[in-house]
Amino acid sequence: MKVFSNTETFNYSWDEVSTANWRKYCPWNQKSTHVVAVDTLSRTVDPETGILRTERLITCRQSAPEWLKSLMGGCIDESQVFETSYVDPRNKTVTMVSTNLTWSNLINVQETVVYRPLNEHQTRFEQAAQITALCGGWQRLKNSIEDTLVKRFRENAAKGKEGFEAVLAMSRRVFAEERERERAMLLQSQAANIRQAATA
Repeated sequence: MKVFSNTETFNYSWDEVSTANWRKYCPWNQKSTHVVAVDTLSRTVDPETGILRTERLITCRQSAPEWLKSLMGGCIDESQVFETSYVDPRNKTVTMVSTNLTWSNLINVQETVVYRPLNEHQTRFEQAAQITALCGGWQRLKNSIEDTLVKRFRENAAKGKEGFEAVLAMSRRVFAEERERERAMLLQSQAANIRQAATA
């Protein structure tokens, strides 16, 4: 088993991060083109805790090394991941737990991601993944498979931070524009009411 861990700090509030998280794989993110589909399977809110629980199926498409393709017996460029997320508004945490569905009889990947506030203007991102090759045979072969997947996690982590930063920046801009639009509409409405009252 190999372990990959990563921590990052985003200069955005937890409210901004937890909201933008649902847009992480949208067209604003040019670094997540390997994610080709995100399907929401279920979504519930616990009436006692207020925790939002969501199950999603994430489909990714990335090229794999030729030696790994031949070992797995075919094309492994497309894979599916099952993700369960928990948004806790009281404790201000977003926790996402995911596991691979593709080739799960040969490889087991368990990943946990947590977002929590660092302060009013910053959010901490913590990522941990356990990667285990289940295929029988030489330990050297298992190590090669696990090392390849750790390398892929490291590459995706760097791209993921850059892509999510773009989503956060765009979200902040869009929300600011929407607030300004609503403010302008309110002012127009008030002005119309004043004019109407003056002519009555």
